[in-house]
Amino acid sequence: MVGSVAAAQMALERIESRMETARRRFGPPPAAVTLVAVSKTFAAVAIEPFLEAGQRVFGENRVQETKEKWPALRDAYPDIELHLIGPLQTNKAREAVALFDVIETVDRERLAGVLAAEMARAGKRLPCFVQVNIGGEAQKAGVAVADAVDFVARCREVHGLDIVGLMCIPPDGQPPGPYFAQLALLGRAAGVERLSMGMSGDFETAIAMGATHVRVGSALFGARD
Repeated sequence: MVGSVAAAQMALERIESRMETARRRFGPPPAAVTLVAVSKTFAAVAIEPFLEAGQRVFGENRVQETKEKWPALRDAYPDIELHLIGPLQTNKAREAVALFDVIETVDRERLAGVLAAEMARAGKRLPCFVQVNIGGEAQKAGVAVADAVDFVARCREVHGLDIVGLMCIPPDGQPPGPYFAQLALLGRAAGVERLSMGMSGDFETAIAMGATHVRVGSALFGARD
């Protein structure tokens, strides 16, 4: 685990250098790639060195964990941008709208409707990504590939959500490139500009396929317990 600001700075610089090398090698789009530092399961003491080093965009999986550790960090660093990158239950939507700045896991009609209602109640309009089950895996969340474009349209036209992008997690043990390329095609068909794809082991491939956001955790924070 990274324990000092200097170590956090070095970890960030290594990842950002690899991101920029991949972007320049394959060329834009995108013109820039956002690093979402995935801090799930890590305590505030492990996150603070990265904040001190300048990182401001973070991803969390669970509403309850975010509620416990991020309010105090936000008080100290008010320009933090928090992304929800894990599955969201509808009964947690109100808290999610209060805690997060971006929701990356809109994956079903009922959730879209509940999120829209909670945002209206709170006077917010958070940017959202639609999660696509790009590998058609029964154990993973996300809308089916065949339904993705129509679902984006419904989220916008029926529910009034600000759908800015698509998100996916490719199947384990398979080359991720074709899945990332397919998400990029879906993004163009759906009329979205952002693609959240790629994690610690494959973010360079994702950038090659057009990722605008990569979600990197263990390569920054170290192995999770």
